[in-house]
Amino acid sequence: MSVRTAWETRDTVDRQGIKYWVSAWLPVAIGIGVIMLESTELFGANHTSGPLHWLWEALFGPVTRARWNVIHTLIRKSGHFFGYGFIGVAWLRAWWMTLPRSSFLPDASLALMGTALVASCDEWHQSYLANRTGSAWDVLLDCSGAIALQLAVYIYMRMMKPKRLISPE
Repeated sequence: MSVRTAWETRDTVDRQGIKYWVSAWLPVAIGIGVIMLESTELFGANHTSGPLHWLWEALFGPVTRARWNVIHTLIRKSGHFFGYGFIGVAWLRAWWMTLPRSSFLPDASLALMGTALVASCDEWHQSYLANRTGSAWDVLLDCSGAIALQLAVYIYMRMMKPKRLISPE
């Protein structure tokens, strides 16, 4: 079931089948799995800098070490923002499909709580790794990404299907 179909037909689909529940929650599970993979020592800044630096110079030309440090930080923080933004949308979609009678705000709130929980656990885990750090600022950045992408979904839904955002009577 595509994302668009899930948004449009949530009141008419049979929610008893396993395929429905897998289609609703598998994207959340995959997103959490990706975060778990990226939360390892292998994806610490000391391991990602070399390959990303090579790729950057292949695409854009040479860069000084000082400038690269800034660029590398921006790439990593953008990854936080957009990665957790997409996880926030996956949570939103899952709650939207699971709670067909609720409106957008409760679903978005649940999605943000799920995103915040995953982000907090990720940062807590990283605080125990030798080459990683746990940061409340990263959790805030992650949640900001989730809010931003959820707002984008809300604006899209408001323009395309405005009645879908209001809870049925």
